[in-house]
This record gives sequence, structure tokens and C-alpha cells, in this order.
Amino acid sequence: MSFLLFAVTALHVLVLVLLFVATLDKAWWVLPDEETVNLWYDCVLQNSTHSWVCASVADSPWLRAVQGLMVAALLLSSAAFALFVWQLHTGPRGLLFSASGGTQLLAGLAVLVAAALYAAWGGRPPGGRFGHCFVLAWLCVPLALASGVTYIHLRKRE
Repeated sequence: MSFLLFAVTALHVLVLVLLFVATLDKAWWVLPDEETVNLWYDCVLQNSTHSWVCASVADSPWLRAVQGLMVAALLLSSAAFALFVWQLHTGPRGLLFSASGGTQLLAGLAVLVAAALYAAWGGRPPGGRFGHCFVLAWLCVPLALASGVTYIHLRKRE
């Protein structure tokens, strides 16, 4: 049982780290000349100074929705982890971790909708490709959903 608890905890921490990187890093969209566009700033690498110049993104409702959903997923996943630790230490024996599992499932669904909206949104600069943050967001979806389902089926033992 202790191995299963360790595995579920490690999976949840992995999801949290991937969500942090996907939400805060600079590469949701990569242009051919290695300029990147992220959820918060439009960043351009200056050739002369080799430094990043960033400007705030335009007020696109699609992008604002993706930003909000990614932050919501991060907060929900953090809350699910806090609920899991709380239920693990103070909850009565024999109960399922349903609250933490449901919260983690909501976090996975929020990432799913955010990544799908970003993929469907047509306001990106042309000629680029999806960056590693977009891939990490899609990777978080099955991991978060698997973590949530595992929490729901996990029963606290003595």
C-alpha cells in the first residue's frame, strides 16, 4: 500500500510540475526564426543584443480563456494535492479519496479545454509550430485524469 501511495503522490507532483512549466514557460508557439509566443507575453529574441524583448499579448478573448483555464487547472491540482494530504493524515480509515480525485479530474478537464481552445484559436502568427509548453499541457491531460481516477479508487487502509 505504501508503494501505491508513493506512486500516486509522485504522479500528482509530476502533474503539478508539468502544469507550472506549461503555464509559465515561454514556448506555446514557436516561429521559424525561434521567436516564441506564450500565454502571457509575446517574446522576440533580438539578434543584435541576444536578449529577449517581451510585450504583453493582445486582449484576445480566446487567449484570456486559455490563460484562465490553465491557472484554474494549476489551482485545482494544487487544491487536490492539499486535499489528498489532508485526507491521508486526518481522514477516517476506510474512506475513498473522492474529494481529491474529483478535484484532480476537474483540473485535467480544465487543461484539456485550455489546450483544445489554444489549438482551435487562429490568432497565432503564421508559419510556426506548437512549442513544448503546448505539448506539456496535452501531456498533463491524461496524467491528471489518471491521477484523479486513481484517487477515486484508492481507499485509505489502516
